[in-house]
Amino acid sequence: MGLIVWAAVAGALLCWVYADFEFAGFIVGGLFGGLMGLWLRSALRDEIAAAVNNVLDARLEAARRLRAEPASTPAPDATEPAPPPSPPTSPPVMPQSPQTPVSRQSVPASVPAQSREPAVDREVATASLAAGAPTLPEVLFASARDWLLGGNTIVRVGLVVLFLGLVFLARFAAMAGLYPIEARLATVAAVGIALLGVGLAKRTVRRDFSLSMQGAGLGVLYLVVFAGARAYDVLPVGAAFAFMILFAALGCALAVLQDALAMALASFLGGFAVPLLLGGNAETPLALFGYMTILNLAILFIAWKKSWRSLNLLGFISTFALATVWGLASYADRHYLLCQVFLIISIAIYLAAAVLYAHNTPGRLGNYADSTLLFGTALAGFGLQIALVHARPFASAWSALAFGIGYVALAALLMRRRRAEMRLLNECLLAIGIAFATLAVPLALDVKWTSASWALEGAGAFWIGARQARWMPRAFGLILQVVAAALALGSLGPNVSAIPFANNGFMLPMLVAIPVLFSAWLLRHRLEHSGSRWATGYARVEHEIGAVWFLLGFFFVCVALLREVSRALPPVVANEMPVGALSSGIQVVAAMVALLGAMVLADVFGDRKHWAVARWPGRAALPVLWICFLLSAGQGNHVLAWPGAVFWPAAAVGHVWLLRRQSVNAWTYAMHVGGVLLLTAIVADSIWLAVDRADLWGTSWAGVTFLASATAMLAVLMRWAGPVASSGTDLADSWPLGDYARAYWLHAGIVLVHLVYFGALATTVIAEGIADPLPYVPVLNPVDLSALLALVVLLLWGRLLLGAVKDAPMLVELAADKAGMVALAVLAFVIANTIWLRTAHHFLGVAWDNAALAESQVVEAGISLLWTLIAMALMFLARSRQQRLPWLAGASLLGAVVLKLVFVDMSAVEGLARIVAFIGVGVLMLLIGYFVPLPPRREAGKEVAA
Repeated sequence: MGLIVWAAVAGALLCWVYADFEFAGFIVGGLFGGLMGLWLRSALRDEIAAAVNNVLDARLEAARRLRAEPASTPAPDATEPAPPPSPPTSPPVMPQSPQTPVSRQSVPASVPAQSREPAVDREVATASLAAGAPTLPEVLFASARDWLLGGNTIVRVGLVVLFLGLVFLARFAAMAGLYPIEARLATVAAVGIALLGVGLAKRTVRRDFSLSMQGAGLGVLYLVVFAGARAYDVLPVGAAFAFMILFAALGCALAVLQDALAMALASFLGGFAVPLLLGGNAETPLALFGYMTILNLAILFIAWKKSWRSLNLLGFISTFALATVWGLASYADRHYLLCQVFLIISIAIYLAAAVLYAHNTPGRLGNYADSTLLFGTALAGFGLQIALVHARPFASAWSALAFGIGYVALAALLMRRRRAEMRLLNECLLAIGIAFATLAVPLALDVKWTSASWALEGAGAFWIGARQARWMPRAFGLILQVVAAALALGSLGPNVSAIPFANNGFMLPMLVAIPVLFSAWLLRHRLEHSGSRWATGYARVEHEIGAVWFLLGFFFVCVALLREVSRALPPVVANEMPVGALSSGIQVVAAMVALLGAMVLADVFGDRKHWAVARWPGRAALPVLWICFLLSAGQGNHVLAWPGAVFWPAAAVGHVWLLRRQSVNAWTYAMHVGGVLLLTAIVADSIWLAVDRADLWGTSWAGVTFLASATAMLAVLMRWAGPVASSGTDLADSWPLGDYARAYWLHAGIVLVHLVYFGALATTVIAEGIADPLPYVPVLNPVDLSALLALVVLLLWGRLLLGAVKDAPMLVELAADKAGMVALAVLAFVIANTIWLRTAHHFLGVAWDNAALAESQVVEAGISLLWTLIAMALMFLARSRQQRLPWLAGASLLGAVVLKLVFVDMSAVEGLARIVAFIGVGVLMLLIGYFVPLPPRREAGKEVAA
C-alpha cells in the first residue's frame, strides 16, 4: 500500500507541475501514479514469489539427492510391505517471512520426506509472502483512510468532489460555448436546489447527512447569485442582493427549526459576505447599514431562543469589521448622523445579545458572562466612536462619559432584579462603565497627568477591593495601573526644567511608582475573596503577580532617577538647545550611584519588613556597574579620573554591601565571577589611563594592556584563593572565601585563563613590538615579557589544578591533562617564532607585514634554524627525563623542518640564507642524532605516571 501511495503522490506532483499547476493535472497525475504503483507492486510481488520458489526448488532437489544415496544400514526387503509413516510429533512448520531464507532446519525431522511436495512448499512460501507484517507507511495510510472515509466524512468528500465537478463543468462549457451563460447558471442552481431538497427530505432519517446537503445547496445558490451578478453581469445587483438576503433568511430559519448551529453559522457567514461579494459605490451607506441591522436583529432573535455564543461572535466580528472597512474607504462628514445611529443600534444589539446569553446559560456558580462580547463590544464600539468624533473638541471625553453612563445604567437596571446568578454579568457591566467614566478624565486632560491619576485611582480601587474581599475591583485596579504605566512610558520626553526633582520628568514616574508599590505591598499576602470559581482563579493569578508588581514599581523609581540625572536646563537665549544640568560623564556615574542607592534602600526595607521581593533589585547591582563602565569607556572617561574617582568607590562599596547580604545561590555565585571580570576591566582601564597620560597609544604598551591586567588578576586569584584549593578546607568565617572560594580560583580562573591564553596568542601574532621610549630588545620588551609572563602564570594555574584536593570537574581535568599541555606548547611555540619575527623586523629591517615576512629569505632561514633548535631542546628534555613523548614531538618538528627545506627553502630562499639554513639544520640534526637517541620504553605504570 505504501508503494501505491508514494507513486500516486509522485505522479500527482509531476503532472501538477507539467500542467502549469492546474488542479485537474494534480487529480489525473495522482490517479495515473496510483495505477502505476499498483502495477509495480504486483510485479514486485511476482518477482519475489518466483525467487522464493527457485530457492525452495533448489532445496527440495538437494533433499531428493540425499534420499537417493545408499544408507549405512541394509535396505528393507522389497517384498516386505513398507511400514506406514509415523504421524508427526513436532508442531507444524510456521510460515517464513519473505526476507528470511528457508533452511533445512525449518522442516521437522519427524515428517517423512515423501510427504512434502514442492507444490505444498510453494503454497507455504506464497502464504508467508502474503502474510508479511505491514510497514509504518501502510499503517499510517490505513489510519488516515479509515478516518477520512468513516462516518459523515464520505458526504463531505462527495460534496467537495461535486463542487469541483460543477466548477470544471462550468469552465468547460464556458470555454466550449455549448450553451448560454444563463442556462449554465440555471443548471447549477437546479443542482443546488436539488441538494437542498434532498437534505430536507432526509432530515428525520439521517440528520448529519441532511445538514451537509442543505449547507451544500445553500452554498451552491450563493455561488450562482454571485457569479450571475459579478462574474457574468446577467443579474442586477439589486436582485442579487435580495436573493442573498432570502438565502440567508432561509438558512437562519432552517437552523432554528432543526437546532443546527452549523447551519446558522453558514447562513449568516454567507449573509455577511454579501456586501463584500456584491458591494459597490453608493452615495449613502443606508442600504448597507440597514441590511446589517436586519442581520443583527435576526441574530438577536436567535439569541433570545438559543445560547449560540459562536453565532453572536460571528455577527459581532462581521458587523464591526465591515463597518471599519467601509469607514476607512468611504466615510465622509455627511455620513456622520447615519453612522452614529447605526453604531448606537449595533452596540445596543450586541449588549442585549450578551445579556440574553448570560440569561440563557446557567453555570455551577451562576450564569455565564460572555466576556469577549461584553468587553469586545465596548472596545470596538468606542474605537469607532472616537473615529467619528475625533475632530470635535472634547467630543471624545463626552463619548466616554456617555458610554460609562450607559453601561452603569444597564448594570443598575439588571441589579434591581436581584438575581444572584447574574452577579458576574452585573459586575462586568459595572466595571466597564466605571472604566469609561475614568477614561473621560484623560480625554479631557493632558495624557501625562492622566497616567498619574489612573495609577492613583487604580491603587484606590485595589485597596477598596482588598478591604471588601471583592476580586473585580482589585482586577480593575491592577489593569488601570498597567494602562497608566504604559501611558507614562509613552509620554516621556526630554526633561527640561531648572528645578531639580520638582519637575514633570521626575514627578510623573514617581506618581506612577508609588501607587504600584503600594499595591505590591498589599499583594505580599493572599487577599480574601468571595470563593466563587472566578474569584478563586483570579486569586491564584493575583498571588503570583505580587513580585511582578513590586518590580514594576521599582522600575518606575529607576526611571524617575534616570530622568532627573539626565535633566536639561532651559536655554537662556531663545532658539538654543537645552544644556544638561550635569555633564555627560557625570550623568553616567551619578545614575550608577543613584540606582545602587535605590537598591540599598529597598534591600534594607525588605530585610526589616521580611519582604523578600524587595531585596531582589540588589541582585542587579553588578549588571548596572557593567553597563555604566561600558558607557563611561565609550565616552572616553576613566575610572580613576574625575568624576569616576569619586563615584566609583561609592558604587563599589554599595555593590559589595549588597553582595554580602545576598543568600548563596547560583546567581550570587555568578555575580562573584562577574565581579572578578569587572575588576579586570577596571585594572585595564587604569593602565589605559596611564598610557593616555604618557601618550603611548601608538606603542605596544597600549596593545598589551588587557593581557597584562588579565594575567595580573589571574596571579592575584591564585595567590589569594589558591591556598583554599590546595588545602581543601573552607574558610567559613572568611567572606567571600567561605562560600565562594571555587568561584574565584576555579570558575573565574577558567574565564581568565581563556582570556590570557587567547590574548597572549593574539598579542604575539599582531603586536609589532614598539617599546618607545625604550629601545627594542628581544624578550625584554612589553610584548615578549607579557606573553612569557602569561605562559608562566598559565603553567602555575595548571599546577594549582593538579594540586587541588577536591575532585575537579571534567573541564579542569581536561585543562590540566595532556590537552592543556599541548595548548601551552602551541603557545610557547608561537611565542618563540614571533620573537624571531620581531627581531628580524627591528634589527634586519624586514617590514612588519605578512607578505614581507614570508618573502624574506633571512626570516625563512632563521625559522628553519629556530625549529631545529626547538626540536633539539625537546629531545634533550626527553633524554634528561627519560620520556619518549617529547622526543617524538621533537622528531616530528624535525620532519617539518626537512619538508620546509625541500619545498620552501629550496625554491624561495637563495644565497647565503639558504646555505645557512641547510648547513645549520644539518649540523643540528647530526648533533641530535648523536647525543639524543630515542629513550627506551618504560613500564606501563611508570609511563602513565610520567
